Amino acid sequence: MPHRHRKKRADIRRKILWGVMATLMALLWFVPPPTGLEAKAWHLFAIFFTTIFAIISGLLPIFVASILALSFAILSGTLSSQQAYSGFSQGFILLIVVAFLVSQAVVKSGLGKRIAMLIIGRFGHSTLGLAYSMMATDLLIAPAFPSNTARSGVLFPIVNALAHDSGSKVADGTRKKLGAYLMMNSMIGLTISSSLWLTAMAANPLGAKMAEKFGVHITFGGWFVSALVPSLIAFLLAPRLLMKIYPPELKATPDAPAKAKEVLKKMGPVHKNEWITGAVFVSMVVLWALSGILPIDKTAVAFAGLGILMVAHIFTMADMRLQGEALSTLIWFATLYTLSAYLDKFGFMKYVGTLIASGVEGLSWPVVYVTLVTAYVFIHYLFVSQTAQMLALYGIFLEVGVQAGVPAYLLAMMLLFATNFNAAITPQGSSANVIFVGSEYMTSAEIYRNGLLMTLLNFAVYVGIGSFWILLIS
Repeated sequence: MPHRHRKKRADIRRKILWGVMATLMALLWFVPPPTGLEAKAWHLFAIFFTTIFAIISGLLPIFVASILALSFAILSGTLSSQQAYSGFSQGFILLIVVAFLVSQAVVKSGLGKRIAMLIIGRFGHSTLGLAYSMMATDLLIAPAFPSNTARSGVLFPIVNALAHDSGSKVADGTRKKLGAYLMMNSMIGLTISSSLWLTAMAANPLGAKMAEKFGVHITFGGWFVSALVPSLIAFLLAPRLLMKIYPPELKATPDAPAKAKEVLKKMGPVHKNEWITGAVFVSMVVLWALSGILPIDKTAVAFAGLGILMVAHIFTMADMRLQGEALSTLIWFATLYTLSAYLDKFGFMKYVGTLIASGVEGLSWPVVYVTLVTAYVFIHYLFVSQTAQMLALYGIFLEVGVQAGVPAYLLAMMLLFATNFNAAITPQGSSANVIFVGSEYMTSAEIYRNGLLMTLLNFAVYVGIGSFWILLIS
């Protein structure tokens, strides 16, 4: 009887949510667009907003909500078919999918297990120790990687192997034992590492260049010094807070290091397939790192690495047929990216930015500063690309703040930090998230909840402490 009542309540809740979603869609669709905004932009916002509502509320999986949104956008005439499918030709989206496939080869070859056992042998006394070791690895390699997406492709196979070899798997229902926490921790770590280094994310140098228009000169060293204190504090706090709000079932593992050493002993010397996979993986990492200096296409590097692994029969067509998550990831991320990109192209983002700017006129500069950064962080719910948000809003927000008397260097740096530290606020908030989301260790609803809470932590640290630090040193 209790089970029947729970099922009945769940059915009623779903019907109510469906009613709310349909009402929201109808209201947004049929209400005339605000002055200064075209009907197409308003209709696309209605589609995007309703899609995100369906995902957050748990009404639809992210894949289903995305394909329905795409088809409705085309059939309603909001987007042409050429516009709607443009996201599938984006190189960085293909990079995510191929990196996901390469990561499976790292696991299959046994290299992932060997690396995981080495890490567990050194830091595996607790889940928290594993979390800090992975986040520290990210922080250390970040300055050599101008792409946080490529960096996620480096970290994911190791995290995936750590989860698998700790007995935490999606297939058997043990995802929350360890894997879900480590996957979410890595997503948060990427937001911090990308904030710490000028060269850790592709949009950072571009934003620094845009800031020169306002008399702000940002150097590699200047960025690092400005980011150092808040980033280190965020690094120390993030894994512990995540442990509280998204606790793994397995926290203390005192016997794990000894067991890991036993497993390594049984594995014996490095196998030929491990050597090949390791050589391919290291080569990809080096070429990705050099892509910020030399004209090297990161996606082509990933395709080449996958091709070599397939020629060596380490990753086969049979393995490819089992990777439904990769295809699902390609479709939903490309779809949401397209909707977000055309919201910007149709002028919706600029309209919102101008609206926020007009709302802070006449306020004191500290109030303007906090308002602008807050708006910049939370408007990321509408973006599927950190770079796209920065290109659309960074100049507008910086100009409004400077005119209101906000110190230019302070606002320029904080908006650039925010471009990074807000990236985990949604599953699609950064292309770097997608490979972790595609692992299915976390549900979309869990990511929205935990992503918001961890973004609030980042906000408190960077704006609350980082602002005073920047004013002190500038």
